[in-house]
Amino acid sequence: MYVDLGSCSAREREALKWLDGPEQARRRGFVRSGPRREFTLCRAALRALLCRELDCGNEELSFGASDHGKPFALVGGSRAPISFNVSHSGRHGLIALAPQGRIGVDVEDRMARRDMDGDIRLLFAPGERAGLASAEGSGKADLFYNLWTMKEALVKAAGIGLRIDTTSFEIPPAMRRGATSCLVRLPVAPSVRWRLENLGNRRYAAALAVEDLPASDAGNSVEPRLA
Repeated sequence: MYVDLGSCSAREREALKWLDGPEQARRRGFVRSGPRREFTLCRAALRALLCRELDCGNEELSFGASDHGKPFALVGGSRAPISFNVSHSGRHGLIALAPQGRIGVDVEDRMARRDMDGDIRLLFAPGERAGLASAEGSGKADLFYNLWTMKEALVKAAGIGLRIDTTSFEIPPAMRRGATSCLVRLPVAPSVRWRLENLGNRRYAAALAVEDLPASDAGNSVEPRLA
């Protein structure tokens, strides 16, 4: 689901009604209005989607977190049978849901970075750095954001935080050349395959990573998706 995070006081007031006490306290902790608005609108949209998918009331819904900080949904105190992930950047928010398996999503507004070359050295593997070095102008920025959102989506899907060094794996060359999907393995858990999708457009770069479950595990469940 795409969430428009542009400034709108009426939408923010309506979204605020969905937040519970801890979420409202967290909201008050944001000093700047932009991050406060982004959190409010994204969390309200997430709650509305989960209530619809899980057929529960908003008052029944709460959230927990794994040891590495990845959130999960609770209904009446019991863990819900659904995975989700949220990302936002600038006025763009994305929410992804999966009925089974792990999922990660990332979005980045396509705006100039102050130190792109420094980030390239710190975040990317040798093959990716070579591709970025040969790109020029807006093509370099577009490739940077495409690669970074794909890496972030994979890291978020795996849900093991800083245990993954983003320089230790490369986005497959086909994706770097414009393919929209592929299967990837990460060095920290090579037995797991991830389906990676490039969802970007002119306004933002975005990617989705979903655990590729065996057919016997996936059953007849609905495909993972942007809600």
